[in-house]
Amino acid sequence: MKKKLSLILLLCLLAPAVFAQTTTTDNTKTLEFLQGDGVYEYGVMVFLKGLKNSVWTHFDLFITDAKALSAIFMIIFFAIKSYEMMVGDKQLEIMPLMRPFGLAMVILWWGTFVKVIAFPTDVVANQTEQMFNSEQTTVDNLRLNRANLMLAVANSLYTYQAQTQVAEKESDTWYGQAWDSVTSTVKQGISTVVSPLLELKNRLEVGMQLLITQMLELIGIWILRIAVYVIFMIQIIYSTILIILGPFAVAVSILPAFRDSFSTWIARFISVNLYNGIAYLIMYLTGLMQEYALTSEISKYQELVGKDGLNANLEKMALFAGNGLLSFGTVIIVFLIGAICMFTVPSISTWIISTSGISSATSTFGRSAGTVWAVVRRVSGSFI
Repeated sequence: MKKKLSLILLLCLLAPAVFAQTTTTDNTKTLEFLQGDGVYEYGVMVFLKGLKNSVWTHFDLFITDAKALSAIFMIIFFAIKSYEMMVGDKQLEIMPLMRPFGLAMVILWWGTFVKVIAFPTDVVANQTEQMFNSEQTTVDNLRLNRANLMLAVANSLYTYQAQTQVAEKESDTWYGQAWDSVTSTVKQGISTVVSPLLELKNRLEVGMQLLITQMLELIGIWILRIAVYVIFMIQIIYSTILIILGPFAVAVSILPAFRDSFSTWIARFISVNLYNGIAYLIMYLTGLMQEYALTSEISKYQELVGKDGLNANLEKMALFAGNGLLSFGTVIIVFLIGAICMFTVPSISTWIISTSGISSATSTFGRSAGTVWAVVRRVSGSFI
């Protein structure tokens, strides 16, 4: 069983290397097949936006129950006020008596009220999303350019590898025929010439290096994507729960003992809705980091194979191949930094709209996710 699983895993790992080694005139399709159509997959982002719009349409699931509850609480509220005035503790005040009617109107027009409250945060999200989209277009273009240069580096390494293999065979044939008829001084000279050639051949074994590079970059970009998708999903889940159960918070706030529940709900709802705007802003800032990293690596790849990818420098190529990876690592590190920054969105949101409960809920989510991941690792380990 373990051998079968190991073979399947090896085939899955080798697939990216096979596609990356394929010479094609359209490397864009190959990159999109391996890593998606962008740093963040367009289809998933559209799905998340559509999911939010879809679930928000169910805001009226408990409107009827909230109306009935608010009617009961209004009776209790007026009974309390009437008793206070009858015993002389309070004077007749009109405005406090109008508050329950205003809260009842909020419940009756709950869908419109939610849209009004969410409007400022939607404006922020739209502005930051436009900034992110403009920057991400630049990043995706640089990403394709870098992929083409990486392919040129791999092709050049394959060419030099083939040349060194031919040279090795020719040197072995000549070396075997002439070895018995030369002096020790000449033998030493031949060893001095042939040994670096064989060393170069071994250093240019790029198959496994390309595989490891592809897997590390794929892991890095998916860690970033998962962080982004998790933040957007948390925003959708939290905001949906607040919208669906919000009428109960409004109804309960009619009672004096729970007077602050409605204002607390508004603060939490605005804080959660800021997630999108803050997330897009962080994605824009990390996009600037990605642009710098990609530009830096592109310039380095151009030093290896030239701007057109056809003028390879053998000495630099051999040194680069000896590092063990066909990547300079800057882009991978930036992906990981971006993933870490995305998880700061809930905390930054509470900086802007001070509220309690959101950060603790997010921390609980993180602890639960860690627990689930540990269980998955133990289960997968028992099978493997």
